[in-house]
Amino acid sequence: MTEKPLKGILLLAFGGADSLESVEPFVRNVLKGRPVTPELVAKSVDRYRLIGGKSPLLDITLAQAKGIEDALNADPSAHYRYKAYVGMRYWHPFIADTVKKMKEDGVTEAVAVIMSPFTSRVATGAYETDVEGTIKELGNTPEVEFVGCWNIDKTFVEIIAGYINKELKSLDPKDTLVIFSSHSLPIVALQGDSYEMVVNQAADHIMERVGKVDYKVAYQSKGSGPREWLGPQTEDVIAEAARKGKKAVIVVAAGFAADHVETLYDIDILFKEAAASNRVEFRRTPSLNTDPAFLRMLAGKIGLLAEKRK
Repeated sequence: MTEKPLKGILLLAFGGADSLESVEPFVRNVLKGRPVTPELVAKSVDRYRLIGGKSPLLDITLAQAKGIEDALNADPSAHYRYKAYVGMRYWHPFIADTVKKMKEDGVTEAVAVIMSPFTSRVATGAYETDVEGTIKELGNTPEVEFVGCWNIDKTFVEIIAGYINKELKSLDPKDTLVIFSSHSLPIVALQGDSYEMVVNQAADHIMERVGKVDYKVAYQSKGSGPREWLGPQTEDVIAEAARKGKKAVIVVAAGFAADHVETLYDIDILFKEAAASNRVEFRRTPSLNTDPAFLRMLAGKIGLLAEKRK
């Protein structure tokens, strides 16, 4: 029996420090030559210490990759044998190293997925740039196609709506505010970019499935410095909800495909404290992580794109 040709799967994510010792070099990678003060490093180390001393992002993304690979290889009608890889933008395994490994393994064609439902030129365009730059260095191989934006995919919408409805079962909807908390970006960088529209579009589609409960889009994890960042900030929306008489908030981490410091610290610690100080009950929906329906959704998109090239 002839072995099926090999097709690569490339999952792309932000990266995260894998130890307290790696926090400083990780932060320097993220800031790319901008000043890194001892105070900033100390603050970042404290955040990682509070979430267990390392980011779980790589382990989760590797598990996602394995789940997608297994789902595709279990399909007897598939024309390819799939092998999954993970590349991180700011920490090991770096995107360039992963693409080089793919070529070493004999991968000539691959499908890449940026592990965020909210893709745009400013938000995630650098992932594509990193992949394409490495491919050019390698002599234009392997060929890589990218899965498109899935912010309003039916399965994605249903998964997140299901998470929200699960929390609402034990809350009074009229006393609850659902807050979609996504990563903030500098306003100046967003001119003509689709990011804010994509975030709002997803929230609207999800809440159409949820029903009659108030909701608002907010942003978190803004950077430091004098630049204006996309808002409103999530903690401010929590305070506003309390002022308006809400008794509970549900923070929805729809933009995060896996848990990392911005869910485990910013949401689970900072925003929970903000809710407590404003005397409102705090809930948050889980990150997508290895939700089987989510992995099947991505496997379907990868397989569709790969099989079209047969």
